Amino acid sequence: MNRGILYGLSAYLIWGVLPIFWKQLQAIPPFDVAAHRIIWSFALLAVAVSFTRKWAAIHRAVRDPRTFVTFIAIAAILFLNWMVYIWAINAGQIVETSLGYFINPLVNVLLGVVFLRERLRAFQWLSIGVAACGVLWLTVRYGSLPWIALTLAFSFGIYGLLKKKSSLDSLEGLTLEMGILIAPILLFLAYRYSQTETVTGLESPRLAVLLLLTGVFTVAPLLLFGAGARRIPLSVVGLLQYIAPTIQLLIGVLMYHEPFTHDSQIGFVLIWIALALYTGEGLWRRQHRPGNPPSAVPANRPAVSGP
Repeated sequence: MNRGILYGLSAYLIWGVLPIFWKQLQAIPPFDVAAHRIIWSFALLAVAVSFTRKWAAIHRAVRDPRTFVTFIAIAAILFLNWMVYIWAINAGQIVETSLGYFINPLVNVLLGVVFLRERLRAFQWLSIGVAACGVLWLTVRYGSLPWIALTLAFSFGIYGLLKKKSSLDSLEGLTLEMGILIAPILLFLAYRYSQTETVTGLESPRLAVLLLLTGVFTVAPLLLFGAGARRIPLSVVGLLQYIAPTIQLLIGVLMYHEPFTHDSQIGFVLIWIALALYTGEGLWRRQHRPGNPPSAVPANRPAVSGP
């Protein structure tokens, strides 16, 4: 197997099975879990940046007011995405989180039209329209918007949009984002823990180890994705991205027995049809574009942070 595909596949497989890991931390408030994820991710990322000697780029970004303010916004959006995702997993909403990451590629296209003034082809508009019908169907049948899915899809989409304009690569950018978040997180946790006799999660050795591993399960798939994205065409990355939400859906339905009613199935099928139209049309155009073979993902621009 191509090494790039192996790296990318490994990243998406890890992201796919992560709901099982987050379920083990169900006894801890979602904010505390997200806080520990930031702390231990920053620790690992700092080691990686030191090893690769990339602190200079981060220092330049911090000294540039416009870049730094942009990364404050990026960090806030990422924290919102992580909070909603972790809360939803432990609230028994794994199926809806998977819906969010199925919708996300189409949200990215829509954001490109709105903010980057990109022009869509007919099949791309059709795919967005079919996906909108799927969301509308779920809204009408259940009497409310699938807000978890939409929050995850749009927050991750806006995160990627802002990262697209960043001069930092994935490793440097995520390190800066965690660095921005870590100070307020530590202050809040210090205040919280000063008001209680026990530190949430750390009274149990098992939970303490799991909290430490939140950093590993955040950084490892990101590095695998970055390594894979440099070696494989963008079209392959586009196909691999559906692995994670598919696994999440199967875990939610088969492992945790979340409801997946006939109405839910219709909504998902409409969104899958939209993704098939969008992906199929993109692959066809790349194959029939004269003198322009599929390109690899730019080495310095993977904007993925993972669920």
